[in-house]
Amino acid sequence: RRYLRIVGLCLACGFCSLLYAFSQLAVSLEEGAGGGRPQAAAASWLAGGGRGAGNAGRPGRCKDFSLCYWNPYWMLPSDVCGMNCFWEAALRYSLKAQPVEKMHLAVVACGERLEETVTMLKSALIFSIKPLQFHIFAEDQLHDSFKDRLDSWSFLQRFHYTLYPITFPSDSAVEWRKLFKPCASQRLFLPLILKEVDSLLYVDTDILFLRPVDDIWSLLKKFNSTQIAAMAPEHEEPRIGWYNRFARHPYYGKTGVNSGVMLMNMTRMRGAHFKNDMTTAQLQWGDLLMPLLKKYKLNITWGDQDLLNIMFFHNPEKLFVFPCQWNYRPDHCIYGSNCQGAEEEGVFVLHGNRGVYHDDKQPAFRAVYEALRNCSFEDDNVHSLLKPLELELQRTVHTYCGKIYKIFIKQLTKSIKRYGTAPKGR
Repeated sequence: RRYLRIVGLCLACGFCSLLYAFSQLAVSLEEGAGGGRPQAAAASWLAGGGRGAGNAGRPGRCKDFSLCYWNPYWMLPSDVCGMNCFWEAALRYSLKAQPVEKMHLAVVACGERLEETVTMLKSALIFSIKPLQFHIFAEDQLHDSFKDRLDSWSFLQRFHYTLYPITFPSDSAVEWRKLFKPCASQRLFLPLILKEVDSLLYVDTDILFLRPVDDIWSLLKKFNSTQIAAMAPEHEEPRIGWYNRFARHPYYGKTGVNSGVMLMNMTRMRGAHFKNDMTTAQLQWGDLLMPLLKKYKLNITWGDQDLLNIMFFHNPEKLFVFPCQWNYRPDHCIYGSNCQGAEEEGVFVLHGNRGVYHDDKQPAFRAVYEALRNCSFEDDNVHSLLKPLELELQRTVHTYCGKIYKIFIKQLTKSIKRYGTAPKGR
């Protein structure tokens, strides 16, 4: 009986200790989450690096949680939250197994492209959900301006950026700089420069995102085992196509592809071997670029885009082609609408090539650009941009693109509605 009483007493003490521990945990959860769900409180704490969760009105309450490894709940010092220990133990493995994915976006800016590039980056940030890492390749004189503009967005806490100089192989830098436009061919070397980046979305400076970057990023999961990159066709209508009428070199498919929006699995690109018409041996990405330029430099018009078309002409199995609404350009409406996907679902990514954001040739494109350029990140500002934009677009109906102006706001309307429910503190 004596032993039974001792065992019973130990069990009772253990049970009481357990109740006390979970009561303290419940209090911490209530205070930390403001009456919300425990998962929300845990996420808030974890997002803060495990410190300061539920600290409102209690300075220093959760200074450290390292003692959680060695102390049971009822022996924790006063400056350690029981919630911290519990969620640290419960979620440590799942966090390691499922880290938050970061999307990598690259752009190359030279000359008078600062404002255009900043507007593109803003459009990427406004609607996107996952964190973004910007890789900005720019001329040295633009670095300080980029830094000033992007640092003013630091309150968003949902992006990081790195500035890079324009860099070409030293033995052929002059040739690459002269190709098409200054700096344009920099994109060809991204897999070789950003060696630690697995996947990357490259866009031209004149791109505007009308839906979250997350959506185009998700297309990476649709690649089959041989595909390394994704682009949209250069034209939908062969009768107005450029490559099929004027090109003096091989090109992909019926009308070629446009490289203004290029999604890349760069790990695969670095490891792939490419068939070519210069040697029977298959060459890797870095070994293929210069021989390709030497052979075709007198025959190409659009520089690096032409070289990409030649590459994928010989290796079509390596390219994923996404529809025209992911790279919508004036060519899709200048002579009448010829992008069926945009007619049905709206424009996803707008590409204002040929300088149409800055002249009066395509006022519908310019209206969208100016609306996003003048928009700030405040909720009211984002939600209020739609009506003035629609009124401005209605003034463009004298143009072919303006006649179908609703395609410019169809997807944007959905993105703005989603913006109101997006996570705060972005």
